[in-house]
Amino acid sequence: MTTKPASTQWAQFAPLVTVFFFWGFVAASNDILIPVFKQAFHLTQTQSQFVSLAFYVAYTVGSLLYLLVSGLIKEDLINRIGYKNGLALGLGISALGTLLFYPAANTGSFPLMLSGLFIVGLGFSLQQTAANPLAIALGSHETGSQRLTLAGGVNNFGTTIGPLIVSFAIFGAPSATNNAISIESVKVPYLILGAAFLLVAVLLKFSSIPDRPAVPEAHLNSNDGTQTSALQFPQLVLGMIAIFLYVGVEVSTASNLPAYMESKLGFMTKDIAPFISLYWASLMIGRWTGAVEAFGFDASAAKIVKFLAPYLAFSVFLGVNAFAQHDLSHFYVYGAIILVLIGADIASQGNPARMLLIFSLLGIIGLFIGMNTTGMTSVYAFTSIGLFCSTLWPCIFALAIKGLGRHTGQGSNYLIMMIMGGGIVSWAQGALADQIGIQMSYIVGVVCFAYLAFYAWKVKAILKAQGIDLSQKVDLAH
Repeated sequence: MTTKPASTQWAQFAPLVTVFFFWGFVAASNDILIPVFKQAFHLTQTQSQFVSLAFYVAYTVGSLLYLLVSGLIKEDLINRIGYKNGLALGLGISALGTLLFYPAANTGSFPLMLSGLFIVGLGFSLQQTAANPLAIALGSHETGSQRLTLAGGVNNFGTTIGPLIVSFAIFGAPSATNNAISIESVKVPYLILGAAFLLVAVLLKFSSIPDRPAVPEAHLNSNDGTQTSALQFPQLVLGMIAIFLYVGVEVSTASNLPAYMESKLGFMTKDIAPFISLYWASLMIGRWTGAVEAFGFDASAAKIVKFLAPYLAFSVFLGVNAFAQHDLSHFYVYGAIILVLIGADIASQGNPARMLLIFSLLGIIGLFIGMNTTGMTSVYAFTSIGLFCSTLWPCIFALAIKGLGRHTGQGSNYLIMMIMGGGIVSWAQGALADQIGIQMSYIVGVVCFAYLAFYAWKVKAILKAQGIDLSQKVDLAH
């Protein structure tokens, strides 16, 4: 067995994962901006979801621009400018987006705020294109997925603390009694974030990260001899829809949660941040659980760690909220819900199709419970969707690119484009909420999970017809 720690270039990997942290920090912080903008700009729930729409559609626009530029120069853009330059350029673009928060806050301009978020997302799109293959390349290819898993854990730490920090910057300490919102308070955390983008860009530029690492070529196989495009593979085409809906239900569940808690449970906007943090921490809990098998434990040790890893992640959530002086009494019961995640993970046996099916069905159950209960029971049901979404990206991604051979890179780019589902599905749920009510609008998520369950069933037959075995375990991360 390969000695995994020795194979990773830690001095290069450590600065790289800072960009993974930024992606999570900003994405989760958007869920705090949504209720803040809704109140400050007097928006409908549909209009408030333009925050998610602007940010996530930027990923698709960025991917299309990347393909366009690569086509014009007749060479892959990252290969032309280098990976470090690509990361630095992406961080610079995102920093420009944060600068727009200053005039936007001073003039009270919602469209300018959205423009800032859109530009931040454009920069993230370029960063994703460079950072993911870099994470794989900084060591042996055999341990690449472990590095992505670790990077994903850093991303989830960003999603856990992002809402808390942004909420503190806007509202102050949790003990504050003033719930009034000054839109000008939004500019400070984002200007600081922009400065951090520029600082990290400089550090990465002068780091020892290789500018053109050796990235393994995709191997040909017996299934791709006649295909001229990745879009000729049905597992990819259906998988693109699955990624669109997966990111959609993951983001929309959280982005519509503040409106539910305010309108149905009487929460003040400033008190919702810990629950948003819990939702995104749930993804961290699930991913730490799913990553256990990536570290080569023997069978008996793996069983023990399967129980320890999620509660270690849960303790991180409790720790950062205790540091932020939030009341933790609401959250201890959530430890029992984590047992459902552990049981589902064990039942899946690492099979991506089985895991996708089980977790999608649990997502449907969780949403139905949230839609038909009240009080904290409904809140726990909605936040548990984070647990059940946690492993779906690697499952879908692995199934969608399986068997693509030399078309794997193209297929991966198409899947990244589908991240726009986070914005479009959130907007669709917000629009439905204005018609039938916020609680019942979660039927949108049920439809998303239903398709994911269908894909888990359908893709098995598609891959079987191509002679592909699904018995191998999956340990990718997003």
